[in-house]
Amino acid sequence: METNITGLSLEFIIHPGETIKELLEENNMSQEELAERTSFSPKHVSEVVNGKKRISANFAKGLEYVFGINTTFWLNLQSIYDKELLEFEEKNNITKQEIEISKKIEPILEYAYRLKLIDGKFNNDIEKVIAARNFCKINNLVNIEKILKLEVAYRTSTKQKVDDYILYAWQRICELLANKEEIDVKYNKQTLINNIENIKSLMLEENPNIMINKIKNTLKECGIIFELVKHFQGAPVQGFIEKKNDNIILCMTLRQSYADIFWFTLFHEIAHIINDDIKTNRIDYYIEYTDREERADIIARNILINDNKYKEFIKKKILYKWTE
Repeated sequence: METNITGLSLEFIIHPGETIKELLEENNMSQEELAERTSFSPKHVSEVVNGKKRISANFAKGLEYVFGINTTFWLNLQSIYDKELLEFEEKNNITKQEIEISKKIEPILEYAYRLKLIDGKFNNDIEKVIAARNFCKINNLVNIEKILKLEVAYRTSTKQKVDDYILYAWQRICELLANKEEIDVKYNKQTLINNIENIKSLMLEENPNIMINKIKNTLKECGIIFELVKHFQGAPVQGFIEKKNDNIILCMTLRQSYADIFWFTLFHEIAHIINDDIKTNRIDYYIEYTDREERADIIARNILINDNKYKEFIKKKILYKWTE
């Protein structure tokens, strides 16, 4: 239950839809029947009953005909709800900017709910902001921009626009998924290096689900928590790294469904971990291309195709074309 210092709680701000729901039960009437009787669509009735839409004057008149309760009663009920919600918004310092931010990250909140990473749903803008605050562990969503760049590492696409709020919310999904993992092995660089070939051998696995589970288990033996996270527009992330106590979180997306991109990104992030780049605050971020990035790219390329063997392959290919 979310409360503020005044004691006002969302739990006690009742949408008029609850009253309609009670009357439907008392009259053994379905929402579909109410829709027919009021000449409104079933979707409209459902949204009012579930607190997602206001009672309009026309709908209030329809309710008067159906239940015999005066139009004024319904409009007053809606007015009281709106007033209490406005007071709650003001007393919790929720601004229009926060409401807009919460709408941006709503798909990620719904994704987190489906993954059972957070509890409950939200029926209005105020509940959405509060859910977003709890999810992001911040008392004002506007401040996300200020903390986004601290102690995290991303590998992002430079071709797509990045939305800081969506990117931060995506990061929280990674952290919450990692928190669910039980791991009692500390990160060990040498163990990771020793397992490179084992990880590479998984490229031949035909079943993608088995492949991902094997990657997870192998990295877990190295003290690394590996997760695949859904891609969201506004967060064109391919890889994410974060240090967590004695372990490291490594998350990736399947934003571009190409095997070569997936494997290159995986080994690029592994290269950063091996190079201890995780100790720095900002790597793989937006359009930056630093010496660290170049080193990681070289390591990733060499893991996938040894540089010397690649040069030999190119040389043979050229000679073959010349002798044709």
